[in-house]
Amino acid sequence: FDLMGHIMKHTMMRAKAALQSLTRDAHGVDGSKIYLYGEGWDFAEVARNQRGINGSQLNMSGTGIGSFNDRIRDAVNGGNPFGNPLQQGFNTGLFLEPNGFYQGNEADTRRSLATYADQIQIGLAGNLRDYVLITHTGETKKGSEIHTFDGLPVGYTSSPIEIINYVSAHDNETLFDVISVKTPMNLSVDERCRINHLASSMMALSQGIPFFHAGDEILRSKSIDRDSYNSGDWFNKLDFTYETNNWGVGLPPSEKNEDNWPLMKPRLENPSFKPAKGHILAALDSFVDILKIRYSSPLFRLSTASDIKQRVHFHNTGPSSVPGVIVMGIEDARDEKPEMAQLDANFSYVVTVFNVCPHEVSMDIPALASMRLELHPVQVNSSDALVGKSVYEAATGRFTVPRRTVSVFVEPRC
Repeated sequence: FDLMGHIMKHTMMRAKAALQSLTRDAHGVDGSKIYLYGEGWDFAEVARNQRGINGSQLNMSGTGIGSFNDRIRDAVNGGNPFGNPLQQGFNTGLFLEPNGFYQGNEADTRRSLATYADQIQIGLAGNLRDYVLITHTGETKKGSEIHTFDGLPVGYTSSPIEIINYVSAHDNETLFDVISVKTPMNLSVDERCRINHLASSMMALSQGIPFFHAGDEILRSKSIDRDSYNSGDWFNKLDFTYETNNWGVGLPPSEKNEDNWPLMKPRLENPSFKPAKGHILAALDSFVDILKIRYSSPLFRLSTASDIKQRVHFHNTGPSSVPGVIVMGIEDARDEKPEMAQLDANFSYVVTVFNVCPHEVSMDIPALASMRLELHPVQVNSSDALVGKSVYEAATGRFTVPRRTVSVFVEPRC
């Protein structure tokens, strides 16, 4: 539902009930399998329930109807679609590799990076309002008690089925274009491609429903067009021969873009920004790998809030956390937890490390020591040479992860 927030909640519930009443025998479709979701933005004349209880994000908790998660989108990318396009986020270089746009002093940007990490971790946990996290300040808070920079609660769902985690969609710039604007001008296209994959990986390995814009997997560009509904095939082209990602085909139409032409022009005309066919094919391979990993274990697709709260744990949290690194553990029944129901026949524990730093990171996590973790088989055989250098040392619980890499470690069942 486009602009679901402008539809009243009771209307959405009536639509859901009507669809769920459909049966294969009578209607040729099982209505209980139909999923409803939409844009739960709360703005304009319906904001704050001024016209009745509307279908906005906070109001839809408990309904089983999904809404797009702008919290994780903005934390990963930085800023928001209506702010300065140079604002950096967790994945685009904030604090770690500044682009020259002032977002505060070093202490400010480090704090903002840590705040974004908190928001992303709640998103990775299905954006549950009751999920408990140790924040970067050392406080223990529920998802609903952690707030965006605009003061909105980050966590607002009652079930993972109610969240659509995404970083790009048909509206606004493509993921590759966002990254190309927010990262430093002198960053290589190789590194931008790694950042693109990191963003998609965060969505693919999150609890809830991951959403990918058409072409995220092949570095799709609209040459920084932020609103391409009327831009024709020239800017909306998707090239499945993989010869080009459509970067640098001209300045996008003036109607929605002219104010930013001075920012766009030096990037679009710079040949070093444009990926080659090899970059596009490598991006596609990496995207397929991360989908294989998601579907290799039901632990990445937990269906209830109680399972997420029981099984998903974050490490590298609190005031002493290493900036730019998120460590997510997901556990299944094992000798240490015999009371836990077994969901995965192959793996008893999964650890995912997201390293957005421009350098390799090694860190000891004592809580994860003495385990039988090994790099996921998909990544062992990956065409990405860097991810294969990821290492786990059981004696100390040390994880070593290359720059701008997501590494997934699994504990196989004996």
